[in-house]
Amino acid sequence: MNMRSGTMLLWILLVISVGCSQQANNLADISESDEAFVLGDLLEPFNPPSLESLEQSVNAGGGWIDRPVLDSLVLLRERQAKEPILATVNQALDLRNNSDEENAKILSALGRLPENDAEVNYAAQITRATPQALNNQNPLLASSMTEFEVSSLTGFGLFGFDWNFTPFASQDSVKSWQTSKDGLYDKVIMRSDLLWSDGTPITAHDIEFSFKVIMSSQVPIRAQRTGTEAIKYVKAYDDQTLVYFHNEPLETNVWNINFSIIPKHIYEKSLADDPSLVDSDYHVQMEENPVTGGGYEVVKRDQREVVLRRRESSFMFAGKQVREKPFFETVRLRIIPVSSVRLLSLEAGDIDEMNLEPQQWSDQTNGDDFYRRCTKARGLEWTSFSFQWNANTPFFSDPKVRQAMTWAFDHQEMLGVHRKGLDQPCTGTYHPTSRWYPGSGNAVGVKIEPVKQNLEKAKQLLDEAGWMDTDGDGYRDKDINGKKRKFEFTIIVRNAKERIDLCELLAQNLRLVGVACNVKPLESATLQDKLFNKQFTAAFGGWGTGADPDTSENIWGSGQQRNFVDYKNPFVDELFEEGRKLSEDRKPWKDLKIWKNSDVIAFLQIDPDMAEKKPSREDCYAAIHALLWRDQPYTWLFYRNAYHGFNKRLRGYNFSPRGIFGYGPGFSSLWMPQES
Repeated sequence: MNMRSGTMLLWILLVISVGCSQQANNLADISESDEAFVLGDLLEPFNPPSLESLEQSVNAGGGWIDRPVLDSLVLLRERQAKEPILATVNQALDLRNNSDEENAKILSALGRLPENDAEVNYAAQITRATPQALNNQNPLLASSMTEFEVSSLTGFGLFGFDWNFTPFASQDSVKSWQTSKDGLYDKVIMRSDLLWSDGTPITAHDIEFSFKVIMSSQVPIRAQRTGTEAIKYVKAYDDQTLVYFHNEPLETNVWNINFSIIPKHIYEKSLADDPSLVDSDYHVQMEENPVTGGGYEVVKRDQREVVLRRRESSFMFAGKQVREKPFFETVRLRIIPVSSVRLLSLEAGDIDEMNLEPQQWSDQTNGDDFYRRCTKARGLEWTSFSFQWNANTPFFSDPKVRQAMTWAFDHQEMLGVHRKGLDQPCTGTYHPTSRWYPGSGNAVGVKIEPVKQNLEKAKQLLDEAGWMDTDGDGYRDKDINGKKRKFEFTIIVRNAKERIDLCELLAQNLRLVGVACNVKPLESATLQDKLFNKQFTAAFGGWGTGADPDTSENIWGSGQQRNFVDYKNPFVDELFEEGRKLSEDRKPWKDLKIWKNSDVIAFLQIDPDMAEKKPSREDCYAAIHALLWRDQPYTWLFYRNAYHGFNKRLRGYNFSPRGIFGYGPGFSSLWMPQES
């Protein structure tokens, strides 16, 4: 039940990750190609050494370092054992969540794991809501919220991480994990009691094969390659022994090795004939009846619901229980696109859990109708929302214009009226509670304060950028390539009321500074297609957090896949490059290109005495955050905290910066007690 932490950034722009329309475009390109399929053709030629030779080389370089192999539920139990119990279950169920104190009591009592198996109703079903139908069951092709959710329950993985983003190998699938002292190799010994749902053993050969599939140019899964492409090679030396070869000793290698896995015996003979993984009759059959490696398998899917059933062979082997049994016999995902309908379903007992919009939390979940069957809880989440400006357009190529957009917007009305005072203002790509934020114990001293609307400052910046009202029609214009252009643009947004409302507020605000903004709601697939192809001027969207700050290079690095706004800053590129290196490999500040720019160093407020020192990872990412704030490729709006409603039967919910299901135990900590 592990998610790929490096590339799956919980993209909240629309659904998550690569869009269906983009995938269709890629498939069309492939179908027109006459080139023969070559497995792993994106890899540089490499002949891995024998295991004996590798061991000798590693021992000569200082040997292996043991890495943690842990059980996420055991970790959570150990943490909860140290936490005070603030209320009994019955007391918590009687509370109405109107304060921080009540919220803490509800989480303390209802968020706990069971003390023993006798408490758990293992025959229980959990019903959840999801906004869209399941299109793909192959984890390599996951592109929507529903697909990632299903993949987290049906997929097989070797690695995970806890609520503090500390990585570990999963005790469910790994016996040992070691990293060479020089950081160039990771060695994993897998368990021998692992089975795919068709009874075939899961082996190291499946991991090597999956890596090569991801690194095949004709397979349309570019998002999976982010991070994975930094790996030199993956070699299965036998059924259980797996070695990852790295090009460089990077801090991020620990995340790069955590990619999606598919069964080799299912796809190795069919892949060459259909690299799309979806077109051939055989792949359609595998899509309808997939072989899974996780705790569940899909037994029903249509446009109304997806039903998953607990897979006995995931925890039983040779007649013995070898892993913890998933708490639910059945997981039912009902397709409910509209949030108001989801809330009615929660109150009626038709679903057991849902994310609440601010208005639902503050105004619609306080009465007897809600608390008869439900309760609610909230937690910190590092999910940010923003207006996003395409720098490769005549309107937003100048940072002064982008800064003007930020000053023109009424942030206070957004926070107080639209977000109901529940969320905090956002000032950039990393959250203020993270150690990557400027001033959080790192070398970057610049203080970043949330912006409040200042129309005069916005007007001044637009004037300086050359956007003036030269014809007296009330709108700014500018001569561009010999032609006068009115400052009028369109912002695209997913067709959801709470998002459209914020874009309408932007349009109202910009009219006050002489800029015309048109709001264009789009369906998810269309919006995704326009973003990936950069066929837009401005957009509204958001990002969750990766488990490592380097994952955001995919958004901000020059030419990167999710850099939809075409932002380019060579200093940001340099800082990402330094940030992923091991500390001993980093250059001193004085040897970096950024140090040669005194204006930038002065802006970052880095002490000149730091010149001889090597920047820490925290220094690098804090500087990236500050430079992004200066350049304003986005107008950052708010960090959306997590607000959830739960059926009172549900237990085991826990929050983290990645959301309620985005870390460690995630979904697997949820359970229902035996009915009395």
